[in-house]
Amino acid sequence: MSNQHLSPLRVPLVSEPRSMGQLTEEICAPMERAPTWKWWVAFGIAVAVLATGAGIVAYQVGTGIGVWGLNKTIGWAFDITNFVFWVGIGHAGTLISAILFLFRQKWRTSINRAAEAMTLFAVMCAALFPLIHMGRPWLAFWVLPYPNTRGSLWVNFRSPLLWDVFAISTYFTVSAVFWYVGLIPDLATVRDRLKAGFRKAVFKVMSLGWTGSNRTWSRYETVYLLLAGLATPLVLSVHTIVSMDFATSVIPGWHTTIFPPYFVAGAVFSGFAMVLTLMIITRVVLGYEHLITLRHLENMTKVIIVTGGLVSLAYATEFFIAWYSGNPYERFAFMNRAFGPYAWAYWTMVTCNVVSPHLFWFKKIRTSPAAIFVLSLVINVGMWFERFVIIVTSLHRDYLPSSWSMYTPTMVEVGTFIGTFGLFFTLFLLFVRVLPIISIGEVKSVLGFARSTPAHPEAPPSTRPAPVLDAPEAARSHPPLAIATRKDVPV
Repeated sequence: MSNQHLSPLRVPLVSEPRSMGQLTEEICAPMERAPTWKWWVAFGIAVAVLATGAGIVAYQVGTGIGVWGLNKTIGWAFDITNFVFWVGIGHAGTLISAILFLFRQKWRTSINRAAEAMTLFAVMCAALFPLIHMGRPWLAFWVLPYPNTRGSLWVNFRSPLLWDVFAISTYFTVSAVFWYVGLIPDLATVRDRLKAGFRKAVFKVMSLGWTGSNRTWSRYETVYLLLAGLATPLVLSVHTIVSMDFATSVIPGWHTTIFPPYFVAGAVFSGFAMVLTLMIITRVVLGYEHLITLRHLENMTKVIIVTGGLVSLAYATEFFIAWYSGNPYERFAFMNRAFGPYAWAYWTMVTCNVVSPHLFWFKKIRTSPAAIFVLSLVINVGMWFERFVIIVTSLHRDYLPSSWSMYTPTMVEVGTFIGTFGLFFTLFLLFVRVLPIISIGEVKSVLGFARSTPAHPEAPPSTRPAPVLDAPEAARSHPPLAIATRKDVPV
C-alpha cells in the first residue's frame, strides 16, 4: 500500500494507506476491546442525566402538565419546541444515507452509519414530548386508527398532530430498516471474527445468513437502492408535515406557505451541525482521523453554507411578506419578534444561524476541527432558538391586549429537555460499543479512491501485481465464488 501514487486532482477518502484487513481491525476494535476510562466517564454522565430526566418525567406524569410554565395564552412552548428540534436533528442521517447515495457521493461512506444511528436516536427523543404532552401516555395508542369499542371516539384525520404521528412513525420505521440493511454485511464480518458464544449466536441471527456471494451482494445492493429511493421523499415530507402544525393555523407568524421548505432546510442545517459535533468527537476519541478526514468535515460545512443560506433567505422572506401583505397583525407579529420582549431570543437566533455559517467561507476555518466543532454547537443553539421564537413569540401577544402574557420555562421543562440529551448520548455510546460505527464494506469500496498502484518490475514474483485477464479468461481461471465480492469493492 505504501507504493501507491496519489492523484494530483483528487484527495483520498482514506488519508493513510491501509489494507482491507487493517481497516477491518481498526473499525472492529472498539467492539472487541475493553472500554476505556473515557468511555466509562462519558457513559456514566449520560446515564446520570438520563436517570434525572426519567425521574422528572415520572414526576410530571404523576402530577400533571400543570407543572409546566404554560398559561391560557401560551399553550405550546418548550415541549413542541424540543419536539421540532429533535426531529430536525434526525434529518441529516437520512440525507447522507439516501440522497447522497443516490447521487453517488463517495465521501458519505465514513459517516453514513453514525448519521443513520443519530437519526433513530433523535426521533426517539422527539417522540417523548408528544407522549408527555398527552398527560396520560399510557393511552397513546388512542391516536392509532384501529377498530375499537370506544364508540364515537375516533382520531381526527384533519388534525396536523395526527399527521405527525404517521409521519414520525413512518420515518422511524423506514430509517430503522435502512440502517439495519446497511449493517448486514458488517454484522456478518463481526460474526466471523467472534469465537463461539452468546455474542456470536446473536450476530449469526442478525446477519441473516449472509454469505458474501456474488448473488448476495447483488440482492443487497438492489434492496439498498430501493430503500434509498423510499427514504428520500421522507427527508422532504416529514418536516413538511411538522411545519403544517403551524402553517395550517390562522395565527399571525404561523399562517404562511413558506414554512414547508423553510423547515426542511432548517432541519438539514441543524442535522449536519449535530453530525459534525459527533463525528469530530468520534474521530479524536477512536483515532479515526484517517477515516473521517478533513475532506469529510469540509464537505459537510459546505452543505451547512448552502442550507444556512436557505434559512437566511427564509428569515428575510418572512419579513418581506409581512410588510408586503399589508396585514397589520402580521406586521406586528414580526416587529414584535425583532424588537419585543423576546428580542434577545430572536437576535440570538439570527447571530447563530445567519452570521456564524458565513465563517465557513474561509478555508482555514473549514479545515480546522476545533473551529468546526465550536460553530456546530453555535448552530445547534441557534436552531433551537429558531423554534422557540416561532412558537412563543407568535403566541404570547394575541389579538386582545388583555390576553398578552409572558412565558418562562420551569425547571421541570428544562430538566426534561436535558434528560433527552442523556437518552441520546447513552444510546450513541452504546452503539459505539456494540456495532461498527463505520461501514466496513463501504469504506473498503473507496480505499483506492485517488490512488493507483504502479507496476514494479523489480519486485519479486510473489509480490508483483497479478496480470490483468480479459473477461473470458478470468471466468475460466476462477470459480464463481472465488471472485464473489461487492461490485464496487476492489478484490
